[in-house]
Amino acid sequence: MSHPAPARHVQEPTNPLHPRSAEPERTLRLAVLPQPRAWFLWVVLLSAAVLTLGLVAKDLPGFTSGEFSLDQELSRTHNTALTGVAMTLNYVFSPLGGFVIIAAVALYLLVARKSPINAFAFGGVAAAGWLSSQLFKMIVERQRPNPALLFDPLAPETGSNSFPSGHVALAVGLAWAFYFLARNSRWARTAVILGVGLPVIVAWSRLYIGVHYPSDVLASFLAATAMVFLFAGLWNRYQERILPRIPLVARFGPITSPNNS
Repeated sequence: MSHPAPARHVQEPTNPLHPRSAEPERTLRLAVLPQPRAWFLWVVLLSAAVLTLGLVAKDLPGFTSGEFSLDQELSRTHNTALTGVAMTLNYVFSPLGGFVIIAAVALYLLVARKSPINAFAFGGVAAAGWLSSQLFKMIVERQRPNPALLFDPLAPETGSNSFPSGHVALAVGLAWAFYFLARNSRWARTAVILGVGLPVIVAWSRLYIGVHYPSDVLASFLAATAMVFLFAGLWNRYQERILPRIPLVARFGPITSPNNS
């Protein structure tokens, strides 16, 4: 008498939208952005600090001349290696460079990683941090350092758009965006280290070149963080209502959690 063959275990194919799969966690990683408690109060306080610093720096007698002495000192110590680093950062974090970086990462997340949520969130965080500088520039209207008074002006700029630094704000916005993307992954520590170090180096480069005052670059950290917190708070509140209404977005990948579908 023959016995039936033992049943063979057949592994079911992994469904990328199945809750047990790791894919939803990756493609929906930024569906909810980290935000501090009382996030709107943080936005108000940080913005108030930026405005106070900007108006004091602009109008307090002797403040600007005291800051400018650092620019002048750095201008006297230029060397080939540091100048190469500073000028590279000048172009990489320029308006064109910032647009290319944000667009390239967002498109990669959208098309290659099939994650509209991550693409829109990454782009929004980075752009919010970057564009914060434009808002405060229009309000404060601080004149840039006079390149004629520098020993070695590397990229002379003039105008009333010194405060805060757009280059530094872009670096801070990107730092937050990459950290949000990498958090709870093996890349989180790297994202934190680079997210702290790179904006500081960019801030140094703006002083080294002589196109900003120290308070300009300091304010960029506060301004960009304020707008990132603002974007995160609004994103967490409204993204589930807005993204599904944008035509064709869902064709690139999931825009809601499988548990909510």
